[in-house]
Parts: sequence; C-alpha cells; structure tokens
Amino acid sequence: MTPRPLLPVAAPSLAGNERAYVLECLDSTWISSNGRYLDAFEAAFARFCGVSHAVAVNNGTAALHLALTALGIGPGDEVIVPDLTYIASVNAVTYCGAKPVFVDSEPETLNVDPDQIAARITSRTRAILPVHLYGHPADMDPILDLAERHNLIVVEDAAEAHGASYRGRPVGSLGACAAFSFYGNKIITTGEGGMVVTDDAALAARLRLYRGQGVDPQRRYIHPVVGFNYRMTNIAAAIGLAQLERVEEILTARRQIATWYAERLAGINGLRLLGAESWAVPVPWLITVLLTEGAARERDAVMAALLAEGIDSRPVFHPMHDQPPYYENIRYPVAETWSARGLNLPTFEALTQADVTAVCAALRRALTELGAP
Repeated sequence: MTPRPLLPVAAPSLAGNERAYVLECLDSTWISSNGRYLDAFEAAFARFCGVSHAVAVNNGTAALHLALTALGIGPGDEVIVPDLTYIASVNAVTYCGAKPVFVDSEPETLNVDPDQIAARITSRTRAILPVHLYGHPADMDPILDLAERHNLIVVEDAAEAHGASYRGRPVGSLGACAAFSFYGNKIITTGEGGMVVTDDAALAARLRLYRGQGVDPQRRYIHPVVGFNYRMTNIAAAIGLAQLERVEEILTARRQIATWYAERLAGINGLRLLGAESWAVPVPWLITVLLTEGAARERDAVMAALLAEGIDSRPVFHPMHDQPPYYENIRYPVAETWSARGLNLPTFEALTQADVTAVCAALRRALTELGAP
C-alpha cells in the first residue's frame, strides 16, 4: 500500500501575483534593497495595521531587535516577556544587552498574564513585550495601563497574528510599535522577512536609520550611529505585496479551517482546544490543543502516531526559563503544562474539510490507544 503523503503543519499559499511580481523584479534587475515593491509593500502593510508607518526588514527577529534598539533599550535595562513564546522574542532583548524578565501565561489563550506583570517590574524595567501567541491577541488594555503608570514602553510581538484584532483595534496599532514576521509558515510570507509598524514618525525615522547600516539619509557614507544590515529585498517585498493583496481570502480560509477543527475536536475526550476571548478576533496561525491528562511522553506518543499516518505536528513552544541560555529555577505552571502536553496541528489555507476530518480521526485513534476515556 502506498503511504499517504505527509500533511505538513504549515505550507505557504502562492496563488496570486507572486510569480508575476518576482519576474518583474528579475526583468527590471531591481532585486536588492531598493525598488518599487518595497515602498508599495510598506505602505500597504501600514494601512493593513491601521498605522502611519511600516519599515520592512529581512526577518522577524531583526524586526524585534530593530524596534528595541530604536527605542533605546540597552545594557542594564529589563524587558518583561512571556515565559511561553518562541525564543526570538527573548533573544532580541538579549541582543540589546538588556535582561529578559519572564512572566507566566494565563491558561485560556496562553498569552502573558497581565495580573502577574506588576510583580516583575523593578527600577530597571524599561519595556513590556507581549506576544500575540498562536494568533490570539494578548489582553492589551491592562498591559498598556500598567505601562503608563510605570512609564514603560510597550512593543507588540505580532509575528504570528497578522490580521488579528483586540477590542476592535488591529494588532500592531496598540503599542509604541509592533514587529511582524513573514517567515514561510506565517499568515502571509515573503520567504524570510519582517516589518516594524508604528504611528510615531520620529521612531520610524530611527528605525530606517538603524536598518540601513546607520547611514545618514542626507549624507552618503556618513554613519552617525552603529547600524545593522536589516534591509528587505525588492524580491521579498514583491512576494509580500502579492500575499497582502489576498490577505482577506487567506484569513477567511484559515477561519473556516478553525471552525472545522472546533466541530470535530469537540467530541474527543482527553483533549482541549486553545480558547478564545470574546474581546478578541484571533487569526488561526496554528491550531493548538492540550492533552488534558498525561505528560510529555503521552503528547510525544500522540505526535508519533499522527506521523505514522502521514500527519505532521509540532509541540507547543518550550518555556524560556528552561532553555539553557535563560535557565531559572523558578516555576511557571501554565507555561510548563502547555509545553509538556500541548501540540499544534496542520493549519494552512490549502487544507480541505476532508484533511481536517482525517487529522481529527487520527488524533482520536491515537488518544484511544493511549487509554483516554
């Protein structure tokens, strides 16, 4: 019997003008960090986020680092970050010479728990970096209120949340600035790429200064600051613009997939779907579920059983406090629980209803074999 082809966790959808725009770049020879697609993509993405400025960069981690640098975060500073996130959020703080300070998640959406942030603020705290994890917005109003009381900067990590909204406001428009990723598995992609968005014109100017090796925009080869080579190529921007032209179609497809999953996962014992709050309009970046009983070995056994049926999956991110560079002998119960027992299921636009049905059936079989009631 021929084995079923692997159903991946993520796959880009390149069904629009991506090819035509890239070929135009090649034909015009505008393939590096200048060209019409860069300006067009930045302007379109700023409109998409409801802000005035967007600065394109070469990846999402660079977007975070650039944002923190342009905001003046440096040695001796502390930045509050979720313990449960992808490590790029924390590495960007470290690149600045600052110290990441971890806060546990709230259990419904896995975003940073606003009620636990205040206890982690010290005289060295300069910023809060909430992550809109797996496409669900963090609870921003209490975070923004806390930041205002303590004179702190808020930088959104929106790498996984293109198109999500919080109480009617787009993510990316809530803090001093926000960083997005366009990696190949994201809501929209440029292959590799990122963007910083802001309403602050002076901050946008600093972002552009630091992005391009710190070169003075009025004086070629004069560098008033130590900058970075974080520029996006015109080819990447061409792909991004084509993706953005179809973003509503992409978001609609993903929300339909999330509905199919919710319907089919509802009757499976031993499993809980990541929640959603009434004040949020999330975007399904990756469908995330929790084994309500068992431990990491059972979760890993479920993933192995899915893989045996040609279905890929991913574990939930590993907590930062348990990573070798950032180890702390402190308990973060929600992060630890979801990291040990959570997994991500295939989530991309080309998934069919039959695909989702097959994934959920395989998940049910795996849990039954493990003895779930």
